[in-house]
Amino acid sequence: MVMGDITTGTDVVVIGGGPGGYVAAIRAAQRGLATTLVEKDHYGGACLNHGCIPSKAFITAADVADEAANATAMGVHADPEVDMGELAAWKDGVVDRLTGGVEQLCEANGVDLIEGTAAFEDEHTIRIAHGGEGQGMETVAFEQAIVATGSRPVEIPGFTFDDERVWSSRDALAAETVPDDLVVVGAGYIGMELSTTFAKLGADVTVVETLDDVLPAYEEDVSSVVRRRASDLGVDFAFGEGASGWEETADGRLTVRTETADGDESTYEADRVLVAVGREPVTDTLELDAIDLAPDENGFLRTDDRARTDLEHVFAVGDVAGEPMLAHKASAEGIVAAEVAAGENAAFDARAIPAAVFTDPEIATVGLTEAEAADAGFDPLVGEMPLRASGRALTMDETDGFVRIVAEADAGFVLGAQIVAPEASELIAEVALAVEMGARLEDLAGTIHTHPTLSEAVMEAAENALGEAIHTLNE
Repeated sequence: MVMGDITTGTDVVVIGGGPGGYVAAIRAAQRGLATTLVEKDHYGGACLNHGCIPSKAFITAADVADEAANATAMGVHADPEVDMGELAAWKDGVVDRLTGGVEQLCEANGVDLIEGTAAFEDEHTIRIAHGGEGQGMETVAFEQAIVATGSRPVEIPGFTFDDERVWSSRDALAAETVPDDLVVVGAGYIGMELSTTFAKLGADVTVVETLDDVLPAYEEDVSSVVRRRASDLGVDFAFGEGASGWEETADGRLTVRTETADGDESTYEADRVLVAVGREPVTDTLELDAIDLAPDENGFLRTDDRARTDLEHVFAVGDVAGEPMLAHKASAEGIVAAEVAAGENAAFDARAIPAAVFTDPEIATVGLTEAEAADAGFDPLVGEMPLRASGRALTMDETDGFVRIVAEADAGFVLGAQIVAPEASELIAEVALAVEMGARLEDLAGTIHTHPTLSEAVMEAAENALGEAIHTLNE
């Protein structure tokens, strides 16, 4: 039976149910707006279903196995065996619980949920194609729209994700077996998270990267800690090489070809190749021409600090609205968009957005680096606490890394931090709050921290910047 064409109306339509979209929809409904959320795949978006959550589940399991297998210095002797089928089932259970929770929260807040792919028909109408043969179309008239269509993995020439042997990050996180040999193309945060995870799960991993180091967005002394640890895990690196193609071998494996800028070629044997060179915004399904809205040269929708596009009643949030592509940034923008749509005087402030890379050890940053602070006209004051001087880090046998605080020299206002440490993703919240509230070094240094904890390193780094550190030398 073919569903007929249905027309409904709403105050706000939200296109995309990821961390930006569903949060925007809930906040808009909380503000009394009739709200419709359209999602073509699964509620929670790529983050909950194919990215943030499943990757952290895999990373956690791999860390447990690796720590158990390498704790002989503590007197712990174990030879753990990872059942990938059971791990995948556990991961899927976590994902299902969270995505189901998102749907329940939306419904409990009065959000009307529609499954399908939305495209603009004009400035106040969208058409929704329902999935499945013969399911028909639906028209929704709206006063305001919030675009939250997210991003997808970037393909490179010669490596299409249609082939089961060429993995995107989504494919890798759906794996129920570990390849004996894995080539990872790209040493950014996704490539490094997954290369170290699969190495811990037993794969022989080679990372191919056109640049000369891992994690190019980070300072060398930050990225070098992660690179050394990955090498200790057995990850091999081929820097200065770009993947140019692949072919199947006689025994069903792959030969991945690479080429340097000078034309030198190399080959690497593998069972699978994972392409992790970045993500691109998704706008091609929206029919933006119908509303005379065009992405910029990078594919993003331009927005102001109210999350509005060039059309005042059309907002964009999350990955589709530009860097940084972070779930928590998307949620914050979604709240701003919904509150502006409701007539409130909300605005988005990007100064204190933390970012984390879930490598081994973790990396977390917020605010400005020393170089960025100097470029911005500040006189930067820097304090650092090495983990080798942390009692808690020693008891964890995790002493690679540091906490670095960057402040403004005259008044001591905290400008940023870079943390390389276990649980760095948790530790950064304290400094993010300091940046957000305009705290000074004295505030961090004067706050009594629990002993023994890793968080004491934040206090010690602030004390070091003031020349008053107790457990590390003041320079």
